[in-house]
Amino acid sequence: MDMLSASGFSFTNLIAGFIFSGVGLVAFVYGKKQGSFKPLSIGIALMAYPYFLTSTFWLYTVGIGLCLLLYYWRD
Repeated sequence: MDMLSASGFSFTNLIAGFIFSGVGLVAFVYGKKQGSFKPLSIGIALMAYPYFLTSTFWLYTVGIGLCLLLYYWRD
C-alpha cells in the first residue's frame, strides 16, 4: 500500500478533481463576468466539493449532478 492510497487519494479521484474543478473555474469566471449568481455559485461548489469526498463513486456522481444542474439551471 503506497502513501497515496492510504490517504484516500487515487488516480481516478485526482483526475475527477481536476476535471470538475476546471469546469467549476470556468463557470465561476463566466458567472462573475455576467453578474449571474447561478453559474457563480455552482462554480464554487464544483471547485470545493472534491476536497470533502474520498469515494470515487460519490465524487463522480456529485460532479456530474452539479454539471447537469449548471446546464439545466441557466438563465
